Amino acid sequence: MGTNSETGTAARTAPGGSLARLARDARARERELRREWDQARRVAMRYEAASQAEQRVVAHLLMLTGYGWRPAVDRRWPGTRTANVDLLLVGPAGVYVVDVKNWRAAPNIRNGTLYAGDRPRAGETAKLLAITAIAEEAIATLGVSPVAVVPMMVFAGHRVDAGLGRIRLLGETQAAPDLLGRPARLDPESVTAIARHLERVFPAYEDPTEPSTTPVTTTPPPSTTAVARTSPPGPLDASFDPREFAAATLRAARLGPIERWMTYLDPGQCALVRADWPGPARITGPAGTGKTVVGLHRAAYLAQHGTGRVLYATFTANLPRVQRTFLATMAPVAVDRVDFSGIHAWALAFLNGRGGPPRELDPTRAAAAFDRAWAEVGRGGRLSTLAASAGYWRDEIDHVIKGRGITTFDRYRRLPRPGRRTRLTRAGDREAVWRLYERYERLLRTEQVCDFNDVLAAALREVLRRGRQPAYASVIVDEVQDLSLVGVRLLHALVGDAANGLLLIGDGQQAVYPGGFRLAEAGVTIPEERTHVLRRNYRNAPGIVRAALAVVGADGFEDLEHGRVTGPRPLELDGGAGNADGPGEPAREVVRVHRATVAAHDAALLAALRADPRAWPDTAVLCRSRAEVGHYTDLIERAGIPVCLLAQYEGRPTAGVKIGGYVRAKGLDFKHVLLPRYDPARPGGARGGTRGGGDAARERAELARRRVFVAMVRARDTLWLGQVGAPAPRTRPATPGR
Repeated sequence: MGTNSETGTAARTAPGGSLARLARDARARERELRREWDQARRVAMRYEAASQAEQRVVAHLLMLTGYGWRPAVDRRWPGTRTANVDLLLVGPAGVYVVDVKNWRAAPNIRNGTLYAGDRPRAGETAKLLAITAIAEEAIATLGVSPVAVVPMMVFAGHRVDAGLGRIRLLGETQAAPDLLGRPARLDPESVTAIARHLERVFPAYEDPTEPSTTPVTTTPPPSTTAVARTSPPGPLDASFDPREFAAATLRAARLGPIERWMTYLDPGQCALVRADWPGPARITGPAGTGKTVVGLHRAAYLAQHGTGRVLYATFTANLPRVQRTFLATMAPVAVDRVDFSGIHAWALAFLNGRGGPPRELDPTRAAAAFDRAWAEVGRGGRLSTLAASAGYWRDEIDHVIKGRGITTFDRYRRLPRPGRRTRLTRAGDREAVWRLYERYERLLRTEQVCDFNDVLAAALREVLRRGRQPAYASVIVDEVQDLSLVGVRLLHALVGDAANGLLLIGDGQQAVYPGGFRLAEAGVTIPEERTHVLRRNYRNAPGIVRAALAVVGADGFEDLEHGRVTGPRPLELDGGAGNADGPGEPAREVVRVHRATVAAHDAALLAALRADPRAWPDTAVLCRSRAEVGHYTDLIERAGIPVCLLAQYEGRPTAGVKIGGYVRAKGLDFKHVLLPRYDPARPGGARGGTRGGGDAARERAELARRRVFVAMVRARDTLWLGQVGAPAPRTRPATPGR
């Protein structure tokens, strides 16, 4: 009985004791917050020029110092004697330029203008944006993208949660919780370095009517709890080197989540994001040099600073979805002013809004029409002796004739065919191609269907007829090397040669479709000063770059402006030689696996995936064909490993291994990439050949090697290459030029 009684007493008192402890903890936390509030208020009150309401707002925000934020209060606007910045806040969520307002009337927005009651206050927003531009320029020297800088107005005595363009409008009690709830993009070391740099750019404010006044420190005395969370800011370090900071942050970004890449650029890339170009511009360079990253930051910058919409277009259908997700994460204010679309989807939607294309788009029936045309006028004739594959001549029609907008034989007869190896020099060669094209076109009209080239051509005619409709302020074209000439003409027609209108991003070495053209044929002129070549690879481990370049190092490629490019390309590798970049960083390597049978090869693939389930969300299995995509999807799912098809991937974190074809992976990157049944020596036909089938085979092989190359450079940290049968002859390692 005694034991039961004691047990029962303990059972009755334990819950009460727990509640008492919780109550004591809550009271202690309340006292702690009151101390922090009192300390913040005392600091805010030292700025006597501010009203009590403004001091109260600053005090709310100064409490963020306990959560990793660095404030700088009442700073001078560079280049002025009296203009000031109420508050600069640097923290995990980025850089915030804060303007504190004590308006009696409630703020409201009408027709894109800020009002205090019925009084317009456009001048206030213009001033805040001008100060923000100075902050953007200052941190660009550190390699921090302008998307990390946010202008904010905080209103004393009002509850507000709204946006005006890129400006956040918040009430005094909403501001601090809003900042604490935003995703982190800066690590503590970066916060400290950026804050110190901005303190140099925006010096402490002194009232010129009181020259003897000593500047007051902007850092509130930290409470015990604040010290435990983050050390107080130290004095400015005169030895601080922005270049070292930029290099360190880029190294950290490569190891971290994608949000890091959304914040850090090198200073040269930042300059491209913020550039003011008087006409069309181009960004090119080898794989992994950050072209797409710059393009996305440029889209955000133009959307935030301009007045019109931005179109971000590319060739592949899934890439725009991923890019929109990335932009929504890094610059949520800008994403609704940017349209992401594959070029064919955009053209079809545009035509549907104006009555639709001239005939029904039906790729399956269009393919059947070509097969019938080939059977009637191609197979067994002259074209079969030049290149036996019907697909070769379908490419000639798609990419050379229709893709370049050729509608008469006279133009085709004299047309250069860059990128096409099979020479059409004998009498009757081009006539035979033209007969096949004309038969195909007649069959399309008879069937009342059209192909994708017809959709682009119809959209171009409609835009030219209506005169740049719909109107975009800017068009950014990613992977431009994969577009047709008609596609480039269409996108150029949307903006013409307007300032900051057209930006073309791409690299001919990564072209995955046959044929080629010159920008001059599309009516696009880009002078040398607006052509920017990126040369430093930030994405791939050095061993991965060398392995990929060994596949295509002996092949030339077509450049949109300079014709055939051959020989080594200037390229700087980030991270030095070897498979590891430094102590504490993950191993980076190329793993080559040879197995005698497909079954043994596939078992090795599954073993590689099972070795680290934590890596699955950052892993992609890339395949040569749709059939292989289906095979490895079934294989991996049967093994109990989750799968996400690249065709359905939207750029959001997923638990599964990504699976798709080489082309589908363009524009993406993953920490780990596996290429099953990899065979660079025989990817699409034999090397060599002087005429006829040999030339066509050589062209197919070069194209296939470029696709392998594109797949290999999707890998950041590790690249797994699986081969079946005897190991293929190793290609000579390529040494990047410098």
